[in-house]
Amino acid sequence: MSRLSRLWSGGGALSAIMKTSAANLIIVLLGTVTSIVTARMFGVAGKGEFSAILFWSTLLAGVLSFGLPTSLIFNRRTHPAHGPAFIRAGFLFQLPICVVAGTVAWFCMPAWLGNYGDHIVAIARWYTVLTLPLLLAVNLLSALAQSMENFGLYNGIRLYVPLSNLIGLLALWVLGYLSQFSSALMFLVTSLGVVCWALYRLRRELAVGWFGKKDAAAEAGQKPGERGPVKSLFGYGTRVYGVELLGTLYTQCDKLIILSLLAPREFGLYTVVYTLSRVFNIVQTAISGVVFPKVTGLSQEEVVAKVSRAFRLSFPIMLAALVPGMIVGRWLLGLLYGQQFLAADTAFYLLSLECVVGGGSWILASSFNAMGRPGLVVARQAFALALTVGMCFLLAPAYGLNGIALAMLIGAFSRIVISVAAMKVVFKAPVSGVLFDKDDWRFLAGRLTRAAQS
Repeated sequence: MSRLSRLWSGGGALSAIMKTSAANLIIVLLGTVTSIVTARMFGVAGKGEFSAILFWSTLLAGVLSFGLPTSLIFNRRTHPAHGPAFIRAGFLFQLPICVVAGTVAWFCMPAWLGNYGDHIVAIARWYTVLTLPLLLAVNLLSALAQSMENFGLYNGIRLYVPLSNLIGLLALWVLGYLSQFSSALMFLVTSLGVVCWALYRLRRELAVGWFGKKDAAAEAGQKPGERGPVKSLFGYGTRVYGVELLGTLYTQCDKLIILSLLAPREFGLYTVVYTLSRVFNIVQTAISGVVFPKVTGLSQEEVVAKVSRAFRLSFPIMLAALVPGMIVGRWLLGLLYGQQFLAADTAFYLLSLECVVGGGSWILASSFNAMGRPGLVVARQAFALALTVGMCFLLAPAYGLNGIALAMLIGAFSRIVISVAAMKVVFKAPVSGVLFDKDDWRFLAGRLTRAAQS
């Protein structure tokens, strides 16, 4: 236990991955418990309606990020002298975006939720308009913490939102006020509280003279011909935005199709099994979040070596955990949610495998982003999205939720194949080197031993 505690309290990448993995596990568990509470209290159809209320702000926050969170990490790591200018430009740009997007969402919501009742549309309208700026702020604050390698704060921001949401739901349940309206209002209030807490924790970094003059010190140190901080931020953001936009559309296209084609009951079933299946890429998500800021700025050989090793070590471990995890997951699905949710058990199996395969593909994508080549990931995501959407419309009419889950799995496999092929072509990395290295486990054992002894 003393070795484990020393490893946990260390400051290296392995310690950060462990802590982020633990935070991811807690976040998934909190999401699962929250899903259980809403499913039990609202029923299958009511769960689908509540998920529809929450859906649009999450989708729009991903669509409207414009690559700024990732660009903030990249630019603050590579050009630290311009840090205040990067922060100022990123946050101020989001203000008019929220106004425009909120107006569009308000007027378009009846069409977006055409299969839902007027009261659901009314709740979704105000919830989306008020929550969108909070979610955009959370994304930028999390990126700022990552760029500082303050993974404790980064994990705290990500953790406290679902934790406070769950506490709020339980309080409403105990007081007898749990409804779709009160639950949405509670989610809004708790998210606002977390944003205020994060702003306070980052108050020194955010003291950037928001509407003052440009940073004279940073400009004085700017090399001739070097782009200014705003151009650097939006230049890289524009390139990486394609990756993130397609990634958002890829992860949300299944829900968009269900919202447009199927009834609230199917959406309720799907959101439950989708949430439960996300437990299988906890470690991979943690690795992606830690590896990108760690390898940014290194040489191409170092980036490829470190990213490939992270992929090789995590992928087989998660595949090995998949079979027993799915068995336990199906049992929990019936026990916690109710027998009616077992109608989506096949979709749960397919989405669980998709989760692991897709998580591996995002680890490999870190190499392209870290080398300033996000366009390669854009091409990958575009192909996978087109393939997935096409398969969804092909399979959904005949197989329902199972067809959509299978389409997602096919898209995930295509992403990982394209990623390996791109590393071969662009970085001249041999396929065998990306997929296998006999020294990996010896390396991991050595790192664990050294970290425990330090």
